Amino acid sequence: MTSAASNFAARLASAIGASRVSADPAECTEYAVDEIVPAAVAKPSATEEVAEIVRFAALEKLALIPCGNRSKLEIGMPPSRYDLALDMTGLNQIAHYDPGDLTVGVDAGANFNDLAAPLFKQKQFLPLLVPFYFESTIGGIIASGLDSSLRHSCGTARDFLIGAEFVDGTGRLCKSGGRVVKNVTGYDLHKLLIGSLGTVAVITRLNFRTFPAPPASRSFVLSFSAPRDALVFSNLVERSPIRPASLDLVSPRLIELFVEAEKNSSQPPTAALKGEFPAGSWHLCVSVEGSPQVCERASREFAELAASSTAKPAQFVTLNENEGAGLWHYVSQFISFLLEACPLTAIFKITILPSRLAPLLEQLRALADQASLPYAVLARACGVLYFSLLLPSDEHESLNSASLQPLAEATSAVFSFCTSENACAYLPWCPNQLKRQVNTWGSPRADFGLMRRLKSAFDPQNLFAPGRFL
Repeated sequence: MTSAASNFAARLASAIGASRVSADPAECTEYAVDEIVPAAVAKPSATEEVAEIVRFAALEKLALIPCGNRSKLEIGMPPSRYDLALDMTGLNQIAHYDPGDLTVGVDAGANFNDLAAPLFKQKQFLPLLVPFYFESTIGGIIASGLDSSLRHSCGTARDFLIGAEFVDGTGRLCKSGGRVVKNVTGYDLHKLLIGSLGTVAVITRLNFRTFPAPPASRSFVLSFSAPRDALVFSNLVERSPIRPASLDLVSPRLIELFVEAEKNSSQPPTAALKGEFPAGSWHLCVSVEGSPQVCERASREFAELAASSTAKPAQFVTLNENEGAGLWHYVSQFISFLLEACPLTAIFKITILPSRLAPLLEQLRALADQASLPYAVLARACGVLYFSLLLPSDEHESLNSASLQPLAEATSAVFSFCTSENACAYLPWCPNQLKRQVNTWGSPRADFGLMRRLKSAFDPQNLFAPGRFL
């Protein structure tokens, strides 16, 4: 904590109200980022209060981190300074919703489920079923930059975020984009907020294009003995008339975690996984959405494709709508299951051209085997790979620099290999101790200089989450 931060809480309370500021150590601990605890917590309930807090922080030279329900605060590097936590959950209203125009505007602190409910009533949805979406705020989902299995058909937030309101590092209220889909005013500066971790601005409101909910869905699971065969079949699906909504490859270890979580759950899904996955196999999980006739046709075409393919699956299972919902629940929340089963896992997110996904995965598996570390994989056919290195369970109790060394060396090897293959890799989740040895953002990229200039333009005093990103 800086010297200027030692007694600022009372002055901030006088500016925005005592009920909006807390310096209670116990409460501040709940907002810790990588074990770094802020001196105070501010809880604005209006955009004007957010701007007032940022102006106060700029005057006092305080470092602040905006947050929601804090489900993803561990993403990124430890902050170099952290004086004030800015809790945005007080801004939680749906500002506007036009079902006929397929647009919705929502405050950044609104819970995702609170937005999904009115959309569901109108048979619409937002494809933001990212990890931790149960407890996530809309602003947190956008700031974390996480994706979902539906990016295969719907794209990422970059494709349906049409506008935003935010507060920059000077406390100025800013707008980008608009509330309608066909908006052509100005630059799409709001796209820079995606994945920014709150380092360039405080998001206050977001405008989205919504999607009509499909009348029916069907899911398929094809099991293969090797990941390369699964990816070959995935390419066949891509070239076929079938238009999957989701197309994800799940490794044997990850499926084992799903089945184990289902056994231990106090509220198992309505349609359980039922052990339909052969042990040791790689599973290509596919969903198709549309009319019942489209789903029936997809079932026939999948069966024909599986029968005629040279990369024949060892097992081909068709799931009904309820069974498919249970499967995709686990796939969408795979990060939380991984972290629950192995809190000290290191989870990479790697993007590469889809055509180079298979050789990349083979080499990553070889690196894990060389380090004698278990691994888990979820790969999206569009070229996004989540690769997890797992510390053995007996290492958890006595974690130190020596026991962490194999993981640190393997992590560095993964980053080095991805750089050589021109793949973009970063480490969203890993043990806090590992961040002292490895930069979670990997090797410096050619565009880092541009990112720093953008950061300086939005946040000239470096108030927002300094050190977390660049």
